[in-house]
Amino acid sequence: MAKHESRYNGVLIVNKPQDFTSFDVVAKLRGILHERRIGHGGTLDPMATGVLPVFVGGATKAADMAAAQAKEYIAGFALGYATDTQDSTGTEIARSDKTVTRQQLEQAVAAMQGEQQQMPPMYSAVKVNGQRLYDLARKGVEVERKARPITVHAAELLEFDEVSQCGSIRFYCSKGTYVRTLVHDLGEALETYAVMTALQRTVSGRYTLEQSHTLEQIQAAAEADDIESLLLDTDSLFQMYPAVTIDDYGYQRAQNGAFITPEHVTDMPQEAGTLCRVYYRGAFWMLGRVDSLDRGGLALFYEKRFR
Repeated sequence: MAKHESRYNGVLIVNKPQDFTSFDVVAKLRGILHERRIGHGGTLDPMATGVLPVFVGGATKAADMAAAQAKEYIAGFALGYATDTQDSTGTEIARSDKTVTRQQLEQAVAAMQGEQQQMPPMYSAVKVNGQRLYDLARKGVEVERKARPITVHAAELLEFDEVSQCGSIRFYCSKGTYVRTLVHDLGEALETYAVMTALQRTVSGRYTLEQSHTLEQIQAAAEADDIESLLLDTDSLFQMYPAVTIDDYGYQRAQNGAFITPEHVTDMPQEAGTLCRVYYRGAFWMLGRVDSLDRGGLALFYEKRFR
């Protein structure tokens, strides 16, 4: 049987609608694009909206690298009560009459920045002993979890109403950060409770909300046979890396996963460990890594292909 060739290859930035899981989006797009090779670059909770990079065809090999990049969120919050899910979709489990001033809140939000350890919530997709935490939580089972290192690169209070005790915060944080847990921890820092009431991802790695498309827009483009106009090239994910070009001999070596010596690489960086976007005859071919040869000198090594 001939190997399935993808009709499309590239990155589709989806503006995820509320109440869809990230997998729901992938399943919907498989139907719209008639393509099985589709994956997403970073899970969003069902209540969340915003930037969900979706990788199509050979680009699916880049999905894990997108998931590893930092992300920006706008989180709505309410002070004064807590839920079992740490967001407003859960069941209320505690309440406080304490009120907080804007100044107190601004100080607490500013203190959230930096490297820290975060305990994954029970309602999360993290696995413990092979079981998803949310499956255990739905059975009323709570298990011991290990805190994980995260970094909050920026935290900024955007809005706050002292009467309703509700507002919104911008977070720019590392992969694996649970924003609703940040909000929950903010409540604890203020000696009250807090829940997340809304979440929008505005940036995922190099991709922004302005680049995103709704499922309705994608459906319309498919019906007009114009999906290509929405797809970004796979190398759009790697623009932070220098570009190099390989010649015919270098291409043959690359196909076999072998290293390529400098005379077959144009503009090769001279620092070991440097990742590069590798092009052949004008087309993006792979990620390469400059590294040292055992015999001395540098060469370009195969890192990851996207074909």
